[in-house]
Amino acid sequence: MTDPVLYKLAEEVGAALKSRRLMLATAESCTGGWIAEAVTMVPGSSEWFERGFVTYTYISKREMLGVKVKTL
Repeated sequence: MTDPVLYKLAEEVGAALKSRRLMLATAESCTGGWIAEAVTMVPGSSEWFERGFVTYTYISKREMLGVKVKTL
């Protein structure tokens, strides 16, 4: 079951992005893809959600997102 407050927030973010002709990309770790799940529950989200990365390990953060070892 989707939290109605979360769903409304995702709808509002999507509407704001769409009106500005912008796309959302996410890089998640501890959330485990939760943000991408929330936004893709909104019908038509493919018009404003480009992609999401779930990078849980340091290796994946470095390889996929270019995060420096010093940052981690």
